[in-house]
Amino acid sequence: MQHFSVACIPGDGIGPEVMAEGLKVLKAIEEIHQGIRFICDEFDWNCHYYLKHGRMMPAGGLQIIQDYDVILLGAVGDPSVPDHISVWDLILPIRRTFEQYINLRPIKLLRGIESHLRFKSHDDLDFIVVRENTEGEYANMGGRIHQGTPFELAVQNSVFTRYGIERVINYAFSLAEKRNKRRVTAATKSNGINHTMPFWDEIVKEAMARHPEIKTDIYHIDALAAYFITKPEEFDVVVGTNLFGDILTDLGAAIVGGLGLAPSGNINPDKTYPSMFEPIHGSAPDIAGKGIANPIAMIWSISLMMEHLNQPKTASLILKAIEEVLVEGIVLTPDLGGQASTSELGDAVVQQLRKMSLKSI
Repeated sequence: MQHFSVACIPGDGIGPEVMAEGLKVLKAIEEIHQGIRFICDEFDWNCHYYLKHGRMMPAGGLQIIQDYDVILLGAVGDPSVPDHISVWDLILPIRRTFEQYINLRPIKLLRGIESHLRFKSHDDLDFIVVRENTEGEYANMGGRIHQGTPFELAVQNSVFTRYGIERVINYAFSLAEKRNKRRVTAATKSNGINHTMPFWDEIVKEAMARHPEIKTDIYHIDALAAYFITKPEEFDVVVGTNLFGDILTDLGAAIVGGLGLAPSGNINPDKTYPSMFEPIHGSAPDIAGKGIANPIAMIWSISLMMEHLNQPKTASLILKAIEEVLVEGIVLTPDLGGQASTSELGDAVVQQLRKMSLKSI
């Protein structure tokens, strides 16, 4: 019997709603598999906690969860609290302290979903973006002076280290070695950003020399965004900086059905600390409490979590169950053109899991 400890942070808005459906899936895996148990503990770290205590999590919060195998996050953010607080006081400390330097975001058109791109099929839209997750443009360096005066000044510094770049680039090439196309595409903007981006390019080219068997391209971010639309079939593993990876993956989600279908994993490849898995749709306060949020991104994030926990067959089965429900097209939330509730779609995935059986695991 394998036991996995899970720190669950439902968060704000639709976060608790989609988290509930993710936990249903974990329970179903336990029942069907009979060889896995999940020990799930819930933490009420969110914007309501901030309004009450002046912080997103308690002092020592990171120490509380550092020994868990994995973390599940629903979403954080509320109109009552400035956006940067929920991100900088909860999400980014977790990513940085636990060295989750890889952000994985699949860009895959699931069966049963049509892309907004005409003439692009499921085979055309199946790649993965590796985003640097702990430094780059989102480094917490800079400040403001002379606030409230005509001379007000804001400075935001980007921080790129050889160590940080090398490890994300090496991860991308290692991932490409395991995939069919064996191709890496690196995002840059070295024609306009004249210090950090040439540095990034140099390290990409060093990796290219070590991996001549991997076809590699380096595209400027503006051209690459266009290629996501015009020729997505060419991509396999796309690697980008913190900012570029963030932007590209939201664009990628749009061309494969929307943010309600977009999972992510914040990965510590060495497993010295827990990795964190979360949908990228955010807390969506405009639909919170209505019971219509799409839980697929959360459930797919659990599939990524199972892959990380060395349970590839279970990971694959979860994704197949999602696709079977989408292909049937009977139980769909409003964003997918249906009228089902969040819990009804979650129940449909669980029923499909049970129907498909895990005897092969």
